Amino acid sequence: MFEDLEVKKQVFRRIDALAKSGAILASNTSYLDLDAIADATSRPADLIGLHFFSPANVMKLMEVVRGRASAPDVLATALDFGRKLKKLPLLTGNAFGFVGNRLYAAYRRQCEFMVEEGAWPEQVDAALEAFGFAMGPFTVADLSGLDIAWRMRQAQAATRGPSTRYVQFADRLCEAGRFGRKTNAGYYRYDESGKAQVDETVHGLIAGARADKGIVPRALANDEICRRVMLSLVNEAALLLAEGVAGHATDVDVALVNGYGFPRSEGGPVFWACERGEVALGADLDWLAQCSGAGFVRGDMRHVLA
Repeated sequence: MFEDLEVKKQVFRRIDALAKSGAILASNTSYLDLDAIADATSRPADLIGLHFFSPANVMKLMEVVRGRASAPDVLATALDFGRKLKKLPLLTGNAFGFVGNRLYAAYRRQCEFMVEEGAWPEQVDAALEAFGFAMGPFTVADLSGLDIAWRMRQAQAATRGPSTRYVQFADRLCEAGRFGRKTNAGYYRYDESGKAQVDETVHGLIAGARADKGIVPRALANDEICRRVMLSLVNEAALLLAEGVAGHATDVDVALVNGYGFPRSEGGPVFWACERGEVALGADLDWLAQCSGAGFVRGDMRHVLA
């Protein structure tokens, strides 16, 4: 099932009618409101999220998402089930994107900001791969399919603040039918062997989106790219902890290392933040807020550094 709430509700109503009493109902949804799915059934206490990470046969992380009515024994069974699958189960609250995809959305959004300001996708990818990420964000987007994030942005359009900074070039790629590897064209062009090639068509679309906003592109150093990515992850971690979606600061590091190819040798963004210290981190986040523009929400670092 693709990420459509009404489709999920229909399927779980059908499962609810057929599954025996006491069966655990679990959704692999990445972003949708688990409580809304649970409310479509007669047994919301038995419904949870079990979010596997792609590729599921490789990535160890599995989010066990706690709904408003999820019963404790159901959650305990799900955590044990994850361990039996040799996964690393992580208990999260029910919120848009849960822990992992909330973090990744903040990471990807900051990377898109930097491309809008003057970097190219291949520079951002190369900088972050040199830092230690398994793949850069635009390579990942092409692999997973640009249309998935496009549908998510369309679903959020009605609730997006009119002044919130929004990057247009990702939508323009999709409007041009460039959905990534499955169409042999996304942020990169793919030859018959599947090898990625830098595509000047993409540069043209990005340049056009910049011009429409009156943005004069500037050069970004690789150090700035990595620093802004790390700060955006730390800031989102603080928000997740304040909202109770993540139970502990170290859950953020566990999620990124085991679900998103974050370099294990770097520990994780929370570890990185603790190494920097509160004063330096506060100044850095002031700078990140200026870079990010309207819509940026500053997190309270006391949650991360506690």
